[in-house]
Amino acid sequence: MQDALPALVLNSEVLPRHAMDETPSSQPNPQGSPVSSDTGVSDERLMLAFSQGSSEAFTELFSRYKQPIYGFFRRRVAEPAHAEELTQETFLALLRAAARYQPRALFRTYLYAIGFKILRAHRRKAAFRAAFFGQTNSAPDPSRKDATESGLWVRSAVEKLDPIGREILLLREFEQLSYAEIADLLRLPLNTVSSRLFRARTALRNLLEPPSSSSKKDATQIVQEPAPQPIAQKGERA
Repeated sequence: MQDALPALVLNSEVLPRHAMDETPSSQPNPQGSPVSSDTGVSDERLMLAFSQGSSEAFTELFSRYKQPIYGFFRRRVAEPAHAEELTQETFLALLRAAARYQPRALFRTYLYAIGFKILRAHRRKAAFRAAFFGQTNSAPDPSRKDATESGLWVRSAVEKLDPIGREILLLREFEQLSYAEIADLLRLPLNTVSSRLFRARTALRNLLEPPSSSSKKDATQIVQEPAPQPIAQKGERA
């Protein structure tokens, strides 16, 4: 089955080196998995065909998801090269698991679940290396080198969110997964996903709101206001 892996997966140069590509390669289908306008075949049917030996089906899936999966990792790791490597690992893992594939969920939920496992393993290895070699995490933020000032402002605000809220927000706004898919991926109740997403959006909105001019004026007045003088007691000189 591994012979069916396109040469593109093994060639990192085909993966984008842009800071972030936040637009999925295919639009979500409200009735189920995304469907390509070129083939009209659902992801699940393509994966079933691939599990039965169709290399063309895998090539189509790779074409649909190489950019979204790269973007998924690029928003979560510091180095573009690591995002490329993790993207390749994800498709290699998909290839190895093809014979065991069962369409119990949407294909993209299945694929992002593989991506999450690989991301967690990568983070564990990075934490171990940092602890073993005494290294601190001094790597730049993801895409910092190529991002605009406003992009860095947004990224900095997103990083201040709590981990679960941040992950739900990224999956919804960037990966454009449904609430049900997010709940399945993170193993959370559906109402928890909804409430945490609402809180994350509210917190992000508050973090992105610039301080009002009146607040700055009040703060300046407080700083410049002289300290109150002690009041002389009766019988003492003022």
